[in-house]
Amino acid sequence: MGKRTSVTIEHVAQAAGVSRQTVSRVINRGPNVKPAMRERVESAVEELGYVPNLSARRMGGGKSFLILAINDRQRTLENWQAGRGNDWVDQMLYGGMTECEKHGFHLVFELIDADPQLAPRQLSRVLSSLRPDGVVLTPPHSDNLQLLELLADRQIPCARIGKDDGSSQVDIFMDEAGAAGEATRHLLAHGHRQIAFVAGAPEYGNSRKRIEGFRAALADAGLPENAGLVANGDFRFDTAAGEIARLLDGSAPPSAIIADNDEMAFAALHLADQRSICVPGQLSVISFEDTPGVRFSVPPLTAIRQPTAEMIGKACERLIAIANGAAGALWTGESPGSDRFEMPYRLINRATTGPRAA
Repeated sequence: MGKRTSVTIEHVAQAAGVSRQTVSRVINRGPNVKPAMRERVESAVEELGYVPNLSARRMGGGKSFLILAINDRQRTLENWQAGRGNDWVDQMLYGGMTECEKHGFHLVFELIDADPQLAPRQLSRVLSSLRPDGVVLTPPHSDNLQLLELLADRQIPCARIGKDDGSSQVDIFMDEAGAAGEATRHLLAHGHRQIAFVAGAPEYGNSRKRIEGFRAALADAGLPENAGLVANGDFRFDTAAGEIARLLDGSAPPSAIIADNDEMAFAALHLADQRSICVPGQLSVISFEDTPGVRFSVPPLTAIRQPTAEMIGKACERLIAIANGAAGALWTGESPGSDRFEMPYRLINRATTGPRAA
């Protein structure tokens, strides 16, 4: 059957041999529809090329069918403006959009300032405009209690990435300290004893957890506290390069570096190349994130693979379940007894780590 120029819900109902209300329940992922009936309606929708009107869906069901995901405005724009791209955002969009698409929802991506005073006002304006069914907070916004209070007041479910304290509706996280500990033990097993950790921004709670895991692994190995060097690279190539140069030019340069993101690890490789320092013969490097670019670095980076897409996808899945009534009532402002989901990380061993040079 050919596509009509203006296909309506009535056309779908007629083609599937069901009522208009049944078509609406299928489109809105509603309950009480038999699998065979759902399949008939979905086949008719596909065959006719029917596209549901989002405004009509919102009016009919009281839902917006929108999940809002927000990210750090300044850092995101800086990377885009510098032409470096933003692999974290790519993974966010991939995980969130594909999950929302499964359920007939849409992902909306917004940039919000990390400044704790500006963020609530900016988010409030976005909430008023979009009326989303749920909000995904990424670091450092997931550490901002004012945003949690704002969402509680608006009775909008929230999923926080990188948090596991149970103070939001949904917590999605990986074991940051455990991952840093595993990276550290990997280097210790190769004989490294002077190891540097180039941390991200201090306002990011995950960075603090990784430093804790790094120091705990060194302590467990019986090393003195000064065996672990910590520098603040602020998640930026240029800032990290300055800090790494200071470490490499010091009186006791590290034989190994753990970087809090791929961009800072690239800075370590860049400086090693400038100074004719062999990687991994004279300097081992491990990165957090494991975005696609690490496979093309020279040499390819050993990295902790952070499950960004999986975390955002799980956050959207749970928020959609709440919006559809499958996970209890919406947030009332009281402690909701959150869903907690720990997503697994992986240490991917490539070519930038090896035995410490004699």
